[in-house]
Amino acid sequence: MKFTFAHNNFNVIDLDKSLKFYEEALGLKEVRRKEAADGSFILVYLGDATTSYQLELTWLRDWEKDSYNLGDNEFHLAFETEDMEAAHAKHKEMGCICFENPAMGIYFINDPDGYWLEIVPAKRS
Repeated sequence: MKFTFAHNNFNVIDLDKSLKFYEEALGLKEVRRKEAADGSFILVYLGDATTSYQLELTWLRDWEKDSYNLGDNEFHLAFETEDMEAAHAKHKEMGCICFENPAMGIYFINDPDGYWLEIVPAKRS
């Protein structure tokens, strides 16, 4: 028996704001969407047009709080980039860098709901 990664899910408060952020910050685009017949939820799957891996954003109509409890933000998704300098400059301009570790050559950005996303240099062989 073999298992492969399919997607991760983040619940979001403002779906449109999140979609705009993920496209601007990481180039992720909507690849499919599922809306509940009763309007109670919307699932939007984002892809990078390179891998089959997807990020599922879930909007829940009846969520009554203005945020999600993300604990200590000890979990995250990581994204590779070929151009760390340009990525860092873009994210700095967007004001979304939340933590930097220059010694490791990485940094983190946070999305509109506070999820942390790690930016790492692409592995070179």
